[in-house]
Amino acid sequence: MGLFAFMKSRPIFWLSVTGTAVGIACFVKDLMQGGKFDKPNRADGKVIIVTGSNTGIGKETVRELAKRGAKVYMACRDMKKCEEARQEIVLETRNKYIYCRKCDLASMDSIHKFVDEFKKEQSHLDILINNAGVMRCPRSITTDGFEMQLGVNHLGHFLLTNLLLDSLKKSAPSRIVVVSSLAHTRGEINVADLNSENSYDEGKAYNQSKLANVLFTRELAKRLQGTGVTVNALHPGVVDTELFRHMSFFNSFFASLVFRPLVWPFLKTPKFGAQTTLYAALDEDLHNVSGQYFSDCALKDVAPAAKDDALAKWLWAVSEKWTKLK
Repeated sequence: MGLFAFMKSRPIFWLSVTGTAVGIACFVKDLMQGGKFDKPNRADGKVIIVTGSNTGIGKETVRELAKRGAKVYMACRDMKKCEEARQEIVLETRNKYIYCRKCDLASMDSIHKFVDEFKKEQSHLDILINNAGVMRCPRSITTDGFEMQLGVNHLGHFLLTNLLLDSLKKSAPSRIVVVSSLAHTRGEINVADLNSENSYDEGKAYNQSKLANVLFTRELAKRLQGTGVTVNALHPGVVDTELFRHMSFFNSFFASLVFRPLVWPFLKTPKFGAQTTLYAALDEDLHNVSGQYFSDCALKDVAPAAKDDALAKWLWAVSEKWTKLK
C-alpha cells in the first residue's frame, strides 16, 4: 500500500498526472519532427535567394544557410521584420553576407524591381528557394487582380523563377526549390474558374495553389533538361508557423486554451520544417535529380493530378499570359 500512498494526496496525484502527460507530449513531439538534414555540406560562396524568409521555415532556412557560409538574399514583403530577422541571424552566425531585399509576391511590379536590383548586384545565382506562401486567407486579390493564394503561392513564384532563369543557367549546376505541401493531394485545378472569380473557398483555393506548385515544378524540370539547372518540390510537414494566422481555430481564445495544446505535439518546429528544404538545396546526392517531390528528406510520390502533363502545359500557358511573360 505504501507504494500508492501518494494517490491519497490530490495535489501530488494531479502533479504526477500532469508530469506524465507533458513527458508523453514531448516524446510524441520529438517523434513528429521527421527527417533531418545532418550532412555537413558547406555553401561557401553560393548565392541563394529565399522568399518569405523573415519568419517560420524561411527564417530557419536562412539561418542554417548562413551557418554554412552562403551569401543569402532574404526576399520579403515586410522590410521591418526582414531586417530584424537578418540582424538576429548575422549576430548568431557571424555571417555578414545576409541581405534584405523588398519582394512582394502579390505585385508583379515588385517582383520585376527585385530581380532588376538583384542582377545589378550579383552576376550569378546558385539556388532559388521559393518558400513564401499564404494559406486559407479570406477572399482578397493581388495588385494585379489575382486571387491572393494563387497569385502569391503560384503566379508570383512562377514570374520570379522565370525572370531569374538566365542567372541560374549561367551559374549551373544550380537548383530551384519549391516549397509545396501535402495539400496538393487534395487540390484540383479549376480550369473553368482558375482565379476563383465565380466562387471562393479558402481551403480549395489553397489546395489548388499547392497543386499548381507541383505541376509547375514538373513542367519546369522538362524545360530545363540539359541546362544544369534542377528543380524539385517538397512538403515541409505540418509546421507551427504564422502560416496558420488565418485559421480561426488556431487564433481564438478557446483554441489557445484547449486546441493548440492538443495539437502541439504533432506540429513540427520551424527548424525541423526547414530540413527538407535544406536537403533539396544542398544534398550532393540530388545533383542530377529534377522534377521530383520530397518529404522528410525522402523521395515521395505525388498525387495523380500532379502527373497530368496536359494540365501542367495548360497551367504554364495561362501563367505565362497572366504574368505577361509572353
